[in-house]
Amino acid sequence: MKNGALLFLGLLAAVLVSWAGVVLGANGQLGHLSPYYDDGDSQAYPLRLPGIAAAGQLVYRDLNCAACHTQQVRRDGFGSDIARGWGERQSVARDYIYQPAVQLGQSRLGPDLANLAGRKPTPLDASDLYALLYEGHGAMPGYAFLFDDHKVIGQVSDQALQLVGRYKALPGREIVPTRRAQELVAYLLSLNSGYDYPEAKAVAAPMPEKKPEVKK
Repeated sequence: MKNGALLFLGLLAAVLVSWAGVVLGANGQLGHLSPYYDDGDSQAYPLRLPGIAAAGQLVYRDLNCAACHTQQVRRDGFGSDIARGWGERQSVARDYIYQPAVQLGQSRLGPDLANLAGRKPTPLDASDLYALLYEGHGAMPGYAFLFDDHKVIGQVSDQALQLVGRYKALPGREIVPTRRAQELVAYLLSLNSGYDYPEAKAVAAPMPEKKPEVKK
């Protein structure tokens, strides 16, 4: 082809311009977002993840939890996330500014987790999450390898899971979470998007202008 080089350069330019528009443009708009300071609370939001929760996000990534769970609540009119109780408002870019690797997710085989720790009326606590991780539920497999099953030495550990049925520990043994399980649960318990940022509030549609009546 006589114009092969020119065609290649044209395609390359098109790809680079598209990449710049999507990646660099988005970074220019959102890459320098700062926390929102609430004068009433004397607190900046979002809060940074505590150390153990930050480590738990690495466990979350390692287990590829984002393959089945999202962390993005859609606003009313774009799904039924809020009606399902997954959040009280839509997710916004400011929710993710302290996350080194945002876990938006790939699909929703399981429920959205963006506001897991703030769900009403009764959010899950640590014991609920440990039991869920160990036993699994529905399409979610159990992650028994995140727990130690060992002989009780002295008193039963305060961290021993209170399981029932076929999951209950054998007599003289106990099932306790490993460090990775503790980090993962700490991360899950940090997922609370309850603070309502100004940009998360619904914008009312403008009222149509009334045309002046023409007298006949």
